Amino acid sequence: LVLLHGLFGSHGNFQTVAKALVGRGGGQVLTPDARNHGSSPHSPLMTYEAMSLDVQQLLARLGIPKCILLGHSMGGKTAMTLALQRPDLVERIISVDISPVSTALVSEFSAYISAMKSVNIPAGLSRSAARQLADSQLSPAVQHPQLRQFLLTNLVEVEGRHVWRVNLEAVSRHLADIMSFPVFHKPYPGPALFLGGSNSPYISSKDYPEIQRLFPKADVQFIEGAGHIVHQDKFEEFITAVLNFLPPP
Repeated sequence: LVLLHGLFGSHGNFQTVAKALVGRGGGQVLTPDARNHGSSPHSPLMTYEAMSLDVQQLLARLGIPKCILLGHSMGGKTAMTLALQRPDLVERIISVDISPVSTALVSEFSAYISAMKSVNIPAGLSRSAARQLADSQLSPAVQHPQLRQFLLTNLVEVEGRHVWRVNLEAVSRHLADIMSFPVFHKPYPGPALFLGGSNSPYISSKDYPEIQRLFPKADVQFIEGAGHIVHQDKFEEFITAVLNFLPPP
């Protein structure tokens, strides 16, 4: 089982999910960082084809002939791209709160990136002071405190200076690519689960025809009371839905 995080995330977003799945018989779990995120190398290229290739190379390097993919948001689109490009590598797929269509929130994310780029932290501050300062500088552009906390997981100290570990240049240059979805004509034949939050706009009924076209064996489920970060908002319900979809061990 390979868990792929979303934009501005890292493998840490799925740590508790991974532990719960392993502990409840979900098998072995991998939680890689996407390119330009977490500890992964920075690259000027940030497309779904490139991110899909990263995962394919990881599977090849680890000698994994076939995997189950679970991806949230950007990670979900990476998972779908990989399943559609190389169905032979993917046993089944779970897309968390994202559809194989364009996501119309480019302007919001542009504002977040601009706000992150303009954060200015003097050297020599403690981690908590740096985070507090960054939080207050982000708050005019990023109103939701939960979202600010999430973005702040990317603030790291490098040689006494606080910097963003996510490659903001590459992300902002490829934002249109990240918000859209590549064109595919051949569907993925395996089982697919689209698991959305009932309070999130990211999977809507107008996406169903495209989900059906590309993933004819898809099941669409919503977790009541969850927003976009389904696994955080409704942890137990999320784990149950995932385990119910996985093949018996």
